[in-house]
Amino acid sequence: MGGATTAQRGTPGPGPSARKGSGPPKPPKAPKPSRGSGPGGPGARLRRRGPLLASLVAAALLAAGGTWVLYGSSWLRVEKVTAAGTDVLTPEQVLTAAAVPLGSPMVGVDTEEIESRVRGRLSRIDSVDVVRAWPHGIGLKVTERKPVLLIKKDADFVEVDASGVRFDTVPKAPAGVPVLELNAKQSPSARRFDEERLLHEAVLVAGSLPEPIAKQTLQVKVGSYDSVVLLLAGGRTVAWGSGEQSEAKGRALTALLKAAPKAAHFDVSVPTAPAVSGS
Repeated sequence: MGGATTAQRGTPGPGPSARKGSGPPKPPKAPKPSRGSGPGGPGARLRRRGPLLASLVAAALLAAGGTWVLYGSSWLRVEKVTAAGTDVLTPEQVLTAAAVPLGSPMVGVDTEEIESRVRGRLSRIDSVDVVRAWPHGIGLKVTERKPVLLIKKDADFVEVDASGVRFDTVPKAPAGVPVLELNAKQSPSARRFDEERLLHEAVLVAGSLPEPIAKQTLQVKVGSYDSVVLLLAGGRTVAWGSGEQSEAKGRALTALLKAAPKAAHFDVSVPTAPAVSGS
């Protein structure tokens, strides 16, 4: 027993070094990434900027190429100019007035300037639409003014449109356009309604005439503001009154001409109560 006891006592216990080293060993620390190699570092930023810079360069090259095609190349240049819509004028007159430079870049054509030039040089033109017909054409679509009344001036005739614009002087009266006869000097209302105002009334009446009646009207006689008389073919006369309610008067006259085609005098000065006389 004594040996057993001695053996137990002699068994060494855990020393200080054994207590400190107990438990699993700690893993080694991971090495720090080198500067610039992480997802937010300069290297990553450069990698992300690469495609963006390439796209910007490509866009700049495309823009430069497009600009050259539009302005510098011979592919998109004016080679042909056409005009349409003329009646009294000729297409050649419109093209001369437009003066579109052949060989100039299509994209550089100033359509508003061409429109202004045509209208300024040709008073008969009411409107003009300039369009690009890619890749080489320019088209001019014009609308001419239509005379509704003529003013006698010496041996010529001044054409007046429905807006009262005196746009041309011609040596021969166009067919189907009445001539103004203004005789308002003795009218009591002459001081209040001058010739320009009376001309306005005459234009208002002439411009509102239905086409079949306008073709039969030879003269528009104005004695005063409310005394407008039409002289129709065949010696027939129409008491129109003033320029007020002209559309209603035109409809009333159309009905009267159908109902009494052989009548000599028609009165539509009150369109709701028209009258005829003579035969």
